[in-house]
Amino acid sequence: MANQKMTKAKVKKANVCPDCGNTNFIEDPSRGETYCSKCGYVMQESIVDTGQEWRAFDTEQMSRRARAGAPLTFTKHDKGLTTEIGKGVGELYKVAPKKRAQYYRLTKWHKRLIKSKDRNLSFALSELQRIVSYINLSRPIHERIAKYYEEAVNKGLVRGRSIESVVAALTYAVSREFGSPRTLDEIAEASGVEKREIGRTYRYIARELNIRILPADPSTFIPRFCSMLGLSDRVQAKSAEILKKAKKYDVTSGKGPTGVAAAAIYIACVLVGEKRTQREVADICSITEVTIRNRYKELVEKLGIEEEVEKKAKEE
Repeated sequence: MANQKMTKAKVKKANVCPDCGNTNFIEDPSRGETYCSKCGYVMQESIVDTGQEWRAFDTEQMSRRARAGAPLTFTKHDKGLTTEIGKGVGELYKVAPKKRAQYYRLTKWHKRLIKSKDRNLSFALSELQRIVSYINLSRPIHERIAKYYEEAVNKGLVRGRSIESVVAALTYAVSREFGSPRTLDEIAEASGVEKREIGRTYRYIARELNIRILPADPSTFIPRFCSMLGLSDRVQAKSAEILKKAKKYDVTSGKGPTGVAAAAIYIACVLVGEKRTQREVADICSITEVTIRNRYKELVEKLGIEEEVEKKAKEE
């Protein structure tokens, strides 16, 4: 036992093999040993296995045998560690008649003693769940928005502003930060908050929480817009290729990313032969036909594909 402790102490002090000086080691969980990958010198032995002692062969067995709850998450106001006295009126009638009045009072005072911060978070995170589901954002984005919102509450940034506008502003910021941007029109429609209010809140929150967001890249909008228009992978690849060339000629800088993306998709549709009108593309991308025409002219002129595009359009 003493030798085992000494061995472990040596490993902690310097992870170097005393025999050959190698620093790469292999852990063998079946034997409970750590040995040198070069000479085979055993650095640690009889390592305690901290994993579960039970086995499961399907999800049902796993859920039945697991003794731990769900992982902590920022998407719930109490991080998922819920403490609740009863769930609904039905629970009241499971208690003995003599204890029902006491049980009712306990439930009522439990709700009254919840902090205002928890009430705020509870409402805000349920609103966030609705918006995330509506515009189809991923779980990591959902977690990050919830974390930022809690920081905003702790710093007192939500006071004087509507909860909906702060949630919408953070959704706009984080979706861009994760490279899965949503337009202001989409977020305004999902949240019911005006675009101007979202923009104002976004600038304030981003400054106070030190969220630095780079301008959105038009290429990040391509996959989603193509999917919404029901276009093939060929059109998507062609659109990405057009945008890549456009960046080299510095056509995209200073222009709205959605407008540039929409124009690239429209050009790709013409070149590949999958007909979509400017009106269809404009409606999906939440921009005007005039914007598409302006970006379209700039792109075909700079890339020198004006004749090719016109020829394809006439053929169709």
